[in-house]
Amino acid sequence: MSDCKDLMRNHYVAYASYVILDRAIPDLVDGLKPVQRRILHTLFKIHDGKFHKVANVTGQTMAFHPHGDAPIYEALVTLANKGYLLDMQGNFGNPFTGDAAAASRYIETRLNGLSIETLFNPKLTQFTPSYDGRNQEPIVLPAKIPLLMMQGADGIAVGMATKILPHNFKELLEAEIDLIKGKEIKVYPDFPSGGILDASSYEDGKGKVRIRAVIEIKDPKTLVIRQLAFGTTTDSVIQSIEDAVKKGQIKLDSISDYTSEAVEIEIKLPRGQYAEEVIDALYAYSDCQVSIQPQMVVIHEGSPKEVTVTYALQVAVDNLRRILEGELRLALDKLEATVFFKTLERIFIEEKLYQKIEELGDEQEAIVVLLKAFKKYREELSRDPVEDDITALLSIPIRRIARFDREKNLKDIELAIKEIKRINKELKDIDGYAISYLEGLLKRYGNQYQRRTRLDTIGEIDKRSISTKKISVGFDLKAGYVGLKVDGDKFTCTNYDKVLCIYKDGLYRVINIPDKQYVGRTESPLLAIVPVDKEQIFSCCYLDDETGFGYAKRFQVKQFILDKEYRFLELGQKLLYFTAEQAVPVLQISLVPKPKQRVAAIEFALGDVQVKGYQAHGVRISNRPVLDVNKPKK
Repeated sequence: MSDCKDLMRNHYVAYASYVILDRAIPDLVDGLKPVQRRILHTLFKIHDGKFHKVANVTGQTMAFHPHGDAPIYEALVTLANKGYLLDMQGNFGNPFTGDAAAASRYIETRLNGLSIETLFNPKLTQFTPSYDGRNQEPIVLPAKIPLLMMQGADGIAVGMATKILPHNFKELLEAEIDLIKGKEIKVYPDFPSGGILDASSYEDGKGKVRIRAVIEIKDPKTLVIRQLAFGTTTDSVIQSIEDAVKKGQIKLDSISDYTSEAVEIEIKLPRGQYAEEVIDALYAYSDCQVSIQPQMVVIHEGSPKEVTVTYALQVAVDNLRRILEGELRLALDKLEATVFFKTLERIFIEEKLYQKIEELGDEQEAIVVLLKAFKKYREELSRDPVEDDITALLSIPIRRIARFDREKNLKDIELAIKEIKRINKELKDIDGYAISYLEGLLKRYGNQYQRRTRLDTIGEIDKRSISTKKISVGFDLKAGYVGLKVDGDKFTCTNYDKVLCIYKDGLYRVINIPDKQYVGRTESPLLAIVPVDKEQIFSCCYLDDETGFGYAKRFQVKQFILDKEYRFLELGQKLLYFTAEQAVPVLQISLVPKPKQRVAAIEFALGDVQVKGYQAHGVRISNRPVLDVNKPKK
């Protein structure tokens, strides 16, 4: 056992670190989890413009991903259904219904134009050995778009989780342009399922959002769900509605799912129910409305970090600057090499330097001769020639030397120099170049990614008011029963009210409204059964057995625990009069006869007694002991 504990202690941190860094959490720079990055890297390696079987892609990705084919296939399908990076051919499932994709041997995919243009450049990519050391895989892809915020991400690691909501492609690129210009930004989620979004509590990637399905009133008795809330499917929505129906929260006649390429769930209402009244209940009691609390946990600089949308986009902008500058410098190096070699070639042919080596039989000797010969023309060259340059010259065919076109050579050099000047200008204004690049992406791809989720304010739904119904409760004080199925006296209340049962010995208790329940007590009869109203005043007179004095009190029942007994009269006190009526009468109080006392009864205005808590002691009615409380004076 101790060996097992030591093993867990020594390896748990390594396991947790692996799950966080290499499985569940996306990298902030390219927005990808390792399996997604490996899939895209494989697709780029085999890219030829044609579709590839997903089974083939999955198999080749296994050279980089040591976790079997199933997670690779599932990740590829999910990545394709995000709608940004891959072209699809075949049945990739239906995100609206939750239907699974076809088997990997039946479906095909390839990189689309956006991903090829913005995600790959091997010369700017840092590679690391794959898990078995046989291959090289990218640490991160040189992504020039904010892929993390575009696609969103979900992941559960050891001790942490991430929930990043997807955002709109156009709005993200426009926000990047604003960041480059030094402006403040504010972007909101945009979901592939559409819906209505309340982002009033969305705090730059934190806080929470509420999303509603789009429900159309087809006619007064028919509703149609046209768009879903993010994270739900037609099956989960229908199941949640059916659960609400079983609980009596919603009344429906039928529900039918006609979803194919677009969501269409038709709800028929029964007699007495109307579309406008049922919509709020659907939002309140089903998955037609959901709340999501995002948590933007990412891998950044080798460790997990919680970030904001603004921070993530700022990193994307900085990354874009770095990549664009790298691409410009690569292009600059290539152009400078072109100018150098074409100048070298022109000198070699025009000055007939090839004649100096015609009699030489050794290549190395020819290289030495030419290197010496070119020293005379050093001012025309941007650098000193090296052996590789001379080797390239020696490989020029005789036919090309014979047909050398000086004007074309000079024109090519002129065009290259013009490009070099342009690139140098762009390197001096990398921000302006980045803005132009983003504007170009918006022009080419922006129309493909219009906002799908409508922004709106969603008010709080009062579930109580939606489901409140008037009901009639019957009670029989003599038999001791109360409930919806009890015949006898009746009172009207709502289904959310409670029932207060008051007994002659000074006890009371509060219960929920039952169908039928016995609330009587053999030791004391019921005085009243009324709906709980915290403003209702109860009035009573009682006799203290020890002193014989009479007391009056008025009280309210404001706080209680269901089914718990409370005492408004103490032991040794006898109830003489009780009323739950608000119009309190003037009482006739009979006093205990006393020698030489002419007054045998007095009037007492019970309504003048101050209202207090149920535990308060009453006000003494008279200085003489009380015999009884007679009927109120008419």
